[in-house]
Amino acid sequence: MLAGPKQKILDELVTGSSKEELVLINEYVAEIIAGKDAPVEKNIVSKKITLVYGTETGNSKRVATDLAVKAKKNNIIVRLASLDQYRLTDLTKEENLFVVISTQGDGEPPIAAQKFYDHIHRNGFRLDKVKYGVLALGDTSYPMFCKTGEDVDEQLQKLGGTRIVPIRKCDVEYEPDAEIWFDEVLRSLNEQVIVAPTGIKIQLHAEGKSNKKIYSGTIVSHVNLHDRGSDKETYHIELLADDVDYLPGDSVGIVPQNPVELVNTIIEKTGIQKNKQILFKDAEYTVFELLHKKVNIIYLHERVVKKYAAIVQKEIPEIKTDLLTLLESYPVTNTTQFEEVLQSLPAQSPRIYTVASSPSAHDGEIHLTVEKDVFEIDNEIKAGLCSDYLSGLQIDGSVDFFVQKNKRFRLPDPDKDVIMIGPGTGIAAFRSFLSERDATGATGKNWLFFGEEHFVSDFLYQTEIQDWLQTGVLSNVSLAFSKDQHEEIFVWDKLRNQGAELFAWIRSGAYIYVCGQKDPMSVEVEKELLSIFETHGGLNSDEAKKYFERLKDEGKYSKDVY
Repeated sequence: MLAGPKQKILDELVTGSSKEELVLINEYVAEIIAGKDAPVEKNIVSKKITLVYGTETGNSKRVATDLAVKAKKNNIIVRLASLDQYRLTDLTKEENLFVVISTQGDGEPPIAAQKFYDHIHRNGFRLDKVKYGVLALGDTSYPMFCKTGEDVDEQLQKLGGTRIVPIRKCDVEYEPDAEIWFDEVLRSLNEQVIVAPTGIKIQLHAEGKSNKKIYSGTIVSHVNLHDRGSDKETYHIELLADDVDYLPGDSVGIVPQNPVELVNTIIEKTGIQKNKQILFKDAEYTVFELLHKKVNIIYLHERVVKKYAAIVQKEIPEIKTDLLTLLESYPVTNTTQFEEVLQSLPAQSPRIYTVASSPSAHDGEIHLTVEKDVFEIDNEIKAGLCSDYLSGLQIDGSVDFFVQKNKRFRLPDPDKDVIMIGPGTGIAAFRSFLSERDATGATGKNWLFFGEEHFVSDFLYQTEIQDWLQTGVLSNVSLAFSKDQHEEIFVWDKLRNQGAELFAWIRSGAYIYVCGQKDPMSVEVEKELLSIFETHGGLNSDEAKKYFERLKDEGKYSKDVY
């Protein structure tokens, strides 16, 4: 038995290590026990590739998807992406990049690949660390047969990339040549080795760390996930942030900033100097910093209004309002009085968002799925402070955040089956789950229930979900688009319709996860699960409730609702 501190170190090391890292540790220790010198370096096979495709008619996507499936069967971790969704800034960070691309018309790239094509033909960056291969699709009846693929292959080499398999040019009957090309890719990958630096460096997921460590993330992607015609705005936001300690299922906390225009209006109305230093909760800020980043000035509680009334010595109805309205209706008499008002304002509280990324699939990044919260008060359209703040951010801007651990919303062992129920922004957690299971090669089956209003305009992460289904990461997908038919259909209706198969999964040990709105979604989902236990499990009402409680006690039912 190891002494306490050593046991703790070992537990942290094992818990925080991937399979490949555990194999490396095992070999390292085995050589020491055998009396050999501790290995200075280790050669391990690279098991990760990025497979991107540019398509006009869908052929390149079909080929790339089939090849991704084959790669996974060969225990290779694949990141599959369409070139119109591939983030160009990732190009210099790739290790193994394989491009499947077609040629259109007079040797032109597909529309979806145009930005990628233009990007690699501009100077200013190098790809010295990138190993690559190109599969070109075309039609020999055209004079510029596979011209786009040839251009891409040549340009990647000019930028310093290392071609590890020759370009293969495919005619209309492309399947046999594509298979031959990818067999060459697999052989090349098996011959590759990566020399690990002296010693073993392993990053631990330290659950015990304070979740109040503040990280700063740089925005590299900010996209509205809804298509034209939707009255919703849901943003996919990607942040670059180094050494963030998080796991799938965790959340981040973000303190929103108040609008600059509103802050300046308040400062002008009160006559206070914006750069005057104010002591607030044992720290000094300028008036502008305090109003912009530190205090709540928009949705003030009745008790704050009561404090304001006492300061200005006026009778004010105790209703929820904002600071500017109070200043306009019941102005302060001088800046000293306003400084007293500042001290009475509550600190801005953080808003919590479930992480939509995976540390294994999105190293050095945090992804968020943020719906802009729009509502009406007194016939005036309002927006939620934080969602409005995040939806208005720009590329290269920065966001401060902290990680909020959620130990009760964790993925099970890789061989376990998972049922995920997440309509709307609830999909964020399951994008994280699926990315992680895909990147780590988990063998358990995955079933996703997703719902929104309209298929055409509101199918969040549609391409990724379809790719996961085609490559076998997802075994089942059940979709509910409530307003695409006369009678509304929701995810709990889909649960009912597929109750027999669902119960078979649960009885076989599947883990159930629910993420999204608490009411009515999670309430209706739990009602439907109880009904399924009765209908397909042969249980009476009391037995169904006890069965449900047992699933919870065993950690096989978890929810993250808001």
